[in-house]
Amino acid sequence: MKRAIKLLVLAALAIAAALWLTGLGGTVELRLGDWLIAAPLAVTLVLLAVLFAVLHLVLRTIGWLRGWPARRRLRLRLSAHEQAEGAVTRALVRLAAGAPEQALLELGRARRLLGDNPQLLLLAAEAERQAGREEAAAGHFRALAAREDSRFLGLRGLLRQAVAQRDFEGARQLAEQAEKAEPGAAWLRQERAEMALATAAWREALSLAPATAPRAALSLAAAREETDPLKAAELERQAFIADPAFAPAVLAHAARLEAEGSHRRARQVLEQGWQVAPHPDIARAWLDLAPPEPLERVKAAEALARRNPDHLESRLMVGEAALRAGLTGRSRAELQTAAAMSGADRRVFEALAALERLEQGDAGHMALARAEAAAQAAPEAPGWRCGHCGTDHAHWSPRCDSCGTALSIHWNGVAAG
Repeated sequence: MKRAIKLLVLAALAIAAALWLTGLGGTVELRLGDWLIAAPLAVTLVLLAVLFAVLHLVLRTIGWLRGWPARRRLRLRLSAHEQAEGAVTRALVRLAAGAPEQALLELGRARRLLGDNPQLLLLAAEAERQAGREEAAAGHFRALAAREDSRFLGLRGLLRQAVAQRDFEGARQLAEQAEKAEPGAAWLRQERAEMALATAAWREALSLAPATAPRAALSLAAAREETDPLKAAELERQAFIADPAFAPAVLAHAARLEAEGSHRRARQVLEQGWQVAPHPDIARAWLDLAPPEPLERVKAAEALARRNPDHLESRLMVGEAALRAGLTGRSRAELQTAAAMSGADRRVFEALAALERLEQGDAGHMALARAEAAAQAAPEAPGWRCGHCGTDHAHWSPRCDSCGTALSIHWNGVAAG
């Protein structure tokens, strides 16, 4: 509206100026040698306006003609871009439908129209991978890695292929290049952590592990590969602090302290581990530190059991120690209490059967038969088991010897926490 008003005002001013000039009268003369051209002022003004309009039209026509090739190229590019977008959309649909060969045909059309841009190269690589042609996919990833604007995309694809092929040395080199291309990338950190686990590089895995990772197990694994005793001791201490319920960390830290002559601190570590999560390995380590006399070992078992008196492992430890010392009454009380507890396993009932044999001999064959039958029906004793393949292990290890999976061995096959 404002623009229309401005145009009306300007038009009114132009008309007023023309009327004013017309009212002045007079003649405009133009001399060219012997020629004299004379015209009234009004006619001259009209001629000038017509001449301006003609010149403006000629110049606009020339500009339009000069810009026609560029406009044509632009229309062709827009048409090619539109056709390429349609081909890319169809390729995505084919990929989602699991038809990589058809997707590659559509991507070929798009690449002929647009050339090899990063998006098309990445889609072509994924289509080749879906078709099972890893080498062809690697060619596209290498083309991406050769471009400055898509270097990280290409390296990521090559890295994923190297890991899938278990070429961990090549994957490590690619990871270093990717780190330079995109420092601090979260995906790259995770990928490096997984490679460290796959190659048993426990120190690197520990340094790259997220907050949710089993840091106690990683620290203990790193301690086992550490050649420096001081660094190994510190890693064992970190494992114990990270998870006092992780029995291997408790045992490793306590054994290190005991070897260094810190007997009181070693016992405190075992007591703390028992208080948090009683474990038969801790019980054995504790009793190994006690005097060899059976009665002294009973006293030692009672001292540790006081840290967690109502736990099944505490009852079983004291009951077995009392049985070995010949304190059958005390042993029966502890073992029968353990047998009535939730989670009582075969160890409890086998100890009761041994108690019956010690007390009654052949005369107590009925009670012995019942105890042996209960032992056969009871759940198996807990142990170290791989949560991936189910293989049982005598001791904890950072890697399963059967399937090679890292950090998969847990007590009774179940991860803590």
